[in-house]
Amino acid sequence: MFSKNLFFFLLFISMVAWGGSWVNVKIISNYVNAYEMVLMRFLITVVTMVPMIMVLKKSFKIDAKSFGLAIVSALVMIAYMNYYFLGTKFGTASLGGAMVTTLIPINTFILMAILQSKRISKKDTFALTLGAVGVLTMLHVWSLDAKHIFVIHNLYFLVGSLLWAVMTIVSSKATKVSPIIFSFYMYVVMIVLVWIFAIDTREMVSHSYDTSFWVNMLCMSILSTAFANTIFFLGIERLGAAEVSSFIFLVPFSAIILSAIFLDEKVDLFIVFGTILTLWAVKLLNNIHIRRKARSS
Repeated sequence: MFSKNLFFFLLFISMVAWGGSWVNVKIISNYVNAYEMVLMRFLITVVTMVPMIMVLKKSFKIDAKSFGLAIVSALVMIAYMNYYFLGTKFGTASLGGAMVTTLIPINTFILMAILQSKRISKKDTFALTLGAVGVLTMLHVWSLDAKHIFVIHNLYFLVGSLLWAVMTIVSSKATKVSPIIFSFYMYVVMIVLVWIFAIDTREMVSHSYDTSFWVNMLCMSILSTAFANTIFFLGIERLGAAEVSSFIFLVPFSAIILSAIFLDEKVDLFIVFGTILTLWAVKLLNNIHIRRKARSS
């Protein structure tokens, strides 16, 4: 369908879009709450994915086990989206994009090592220590300023990265369905759950949304979710996980750069240096066998 060079270009755009989603949600948080954002974002995403799935000639069929896992993943994802929203609303998009995206693979590795009773080697221990130092650097722990370190949005980001790791492990058990189809049904379940239990749609209709809101909502729903996720999963299927996974390293830096451009956030050297350290840790852990078993949704 695509040449390899074109795929690389599309993957680059996708990773930038993932990083940009932190900017999108920072702006959107001025208009809606977390659950309203979830409903609108994934409703647009699902509608966009239908023609994409048809063009790719993917079957919408899903087995009972995979659908059950999609329900569990949807519950975890809703919780993640809540912390992702709150952390970005009260914190900074640059810190969230850097910390959460680099912590997810590290947390996934740790959880899988615990669940599978794997012995952690010296190399793994060094990588995990490096990741911990990187995160502590992002949190300005070296400044010894408790007010700066122990703020609520930092906790939101830490919990969010752990929840995404849990969802990664749960979704990796759905081996009989395409990741694109699994994600589609997970999003559908999220929409239904939030619509029934979490929001009053009558209040949403009464709100007025300006151009800035819709531009950011459409970018987050179509570009950074439907398009970017589809390209990422297609890349894994056609180019292999090892080649595609290296593009993920673009996400935290695109979040930092775009936050500086569109939100006027100061480029914090602590965040940049901490991100480099955690990405180095992820690189070391990425070749570990149990990391390769995890499949992110």
